[in-house]
Amino acid sequence: MLAAQSLDHPLDRPAVKADVLEAVHRMGALQIDTIHVVARSPYLVLWSRLGDYRPEWLDELLAEGALFEYWSHAMCFLPIEDYPLYRRRMLDAPQTEASWLRWAAGHPEAMERVRSRLRENGSVRSVEFENKDRPPGGWWNWKDEKTALEILLLTGEVMIARRQNFQRVYARRERILPDWDDGGIPTTEETHRILTLRAVLSLGIAIPGWIPDYFRLPKKGMLQRLNSLVEEGQLAQVEVEGFQAPAYVHPDRLDLLETAASGRREPALTTLLSPFDPLVWDRQRARDLFDFDYTIECYTPAAKRLYGYFTLPILHRGRLVGRLDSKAHRAQGVFEVKALHLEPSAPVGAELAADLAAALHRLAAWHATPEVLVRRTNPPEFAAVLESAL
Repeated sequence: MLAAQSLDHPLDRPAVKADVLEAVHRMGALQIDTIHVVARSPYLVLWSRLGDYRPEWLDELLAEGALFEYWSHAMCFLPIEDYPLYRRRMLDAPQTEASWLRWAAGHPEAMERVRSRLRENGSVRSVEFENKDRPPGGWWNWKDEKTALEILLLTGEVMIARRQNFQRVYARRERILPDWDDGGIPTTEETHRILTLRAVLSLGIAIPGWIPDYFRLPKKGMLQRLNSLVEEGQLAQVEVEGFQAPAYVHPDRLDLLETAASGRREPALTTLLSPFDPLVWDRQRARDLFDFDYTIECYTPAAKRLYGYFTLPILHRGRLVGRLDSKAHRAQGVFEVKALHLEPSAPVGAELAADLAAALHRLAAWHATPEVLVRRTNPPEFAAVLESAL
């Protein structure tokens, strides 16, 4: 799984723009989240794999049409080649997202205001509509025009043309895909089969319970689908020591399976992960495979948090060994680690300290916050070991 996710070895050369696109293809989906304590999640997910790279490359790939945004695991950056799969989801929206369509039917004036602005200007941001009646808030407090834009995105009438200060710029689909034709797109079941194969490919190896979550596929019928794909030779079924359920491997990952099983592919990367990294976004899979019980606590009241507001899992040579609560103070040039918590089973010692110190310096330098400041560690004695390595 680490090899399939490009998380077993660091990139052995400076990253280039094409590496960003390749990483999105390899993951299948790059989840979007706006929390900006360190870097916003999609940029951090890429850093974990590519190291020092230019975040604007991701924005450029969206604006150039190599990527698009749509609901997948969550709202994600997706390869444009996969648009037909998600176009099927758009066409299925009246059945799967009926409540949104009922809202649209009950708010024709808001829908027409948005469509009219798009016709006049070609593109629009939500912020361009006045918000007289509602104070700023989360998705539950959207103004009507924002809701209308999201419904048009859901059904495929609009797409995200680009990001401006990370705000979406919406445009009519024909401006971005002028030659698009709905003829020939896969059926719903064909889409589920293709995304099942993609999930197994992206995971490297997967037991049945892990597969639906990756692209938010229906759980019902998954075992039958997997068995059918095995019978057709599109997946291989294997046994994994310690797991009762069979596991599945895509034929394109059999070489990784062989080198990993023979011990010739030892993970060597130590890095920090976004809470929304594909390696850990399925919390049950993280428990099953890494014995790592992880919850993001930014939605937990402060008094009830165990580890911190926005903790980053620590990946060390194939193991999830802890988490740290950090914040990048860009104006001061300081990368602050408020607290670092190691797992009880973590190999506390000089090797972990050296690898983690190097990862912290890389992340801090990428943020242009070169000074690394560690406030607290658990266990407390690790602080001195880490400080000497920093």
